[in-house]
Amino acid sequence: MTVRSKPAGGDKLAKGGDQVSELTSSRLSVYLRCLNTLDVAGVKNVSSRTLAEQFHLNAAQIRKDLAYFGEFGVRGVGYGVRDLKRHLRVILGLDRGVRVAIVGAGNLGLALSDYPGFRQEGFEIVALFDTERGKVGRRSRGGVRIIDMAEFRKVVKRDSIDIVVLAVPAAAAQDVVNASVAAGIRALLNFSPGNLKVPPGVKLKNVDLTVSLESLSFFLARGESDEGEA
Repeated sequence: MTVRSKPAGGDKLAKGGDQVSELTSSRLSVYLRCLNTLDVAGVKNVSSRTLAEQFHLNAAQIRKDLAYFGEFGVRGVGYGVRDLKRHLRVILGLDRGVRVAIVGAGNLGLALSDYPGFRQEGFEIVALFDTERGKVGRRSRGGVRIIDMAEFRKVVKRDSIDIVVLAVPAAAAQDVVNASVAAGIRALLNFSPGNLKVPPGVKLKNVDLTVSLESLSFFLARGESDEGEA
């Protein structure tokens, strides 16, 4: 089956040069996960309706999101699972491989560096950084070397780092952001609490586990409260 498309690469620009929202790009990632599941199950073709029903998605939204980037699939047949997977990987920039460095070789940083799912999806953890002399020179269980933060800028340039992950205490986070920006990094993933500032042209994504847990706690508290109401 042929798929007609004009994939836009990883720059989040749709056909015609229109900017695509972050919500759209996030949904593309969800679609890719679903297609991976179907591919493993041996499914060759899938319609937007079947994809939506099986994974609790919205068929119209799927068609709209994909239409930003070209014409995919064949009417009456659906999308070729592997073809669509390949195009989504190009759109999300995963086809070229993404090189990642983690700052902070504590428990969280070490766990992230050894997570096998990153490599499977095209993210290569190439370096860990820390300021503690006792950690520098060691390796994670998966073999990622811990490098002195003093070498950060040189290593970022030498190893063509694309994304920096912050797994440091809140007090050190802004300094790491500043060092990353100075080294030419334009994409950061932050696991540290607090509000960090980045200049225009730099993307910062925050992952606050405490906020997520508090949201779940709120849900449980409201459930108990509702049950007790007359």
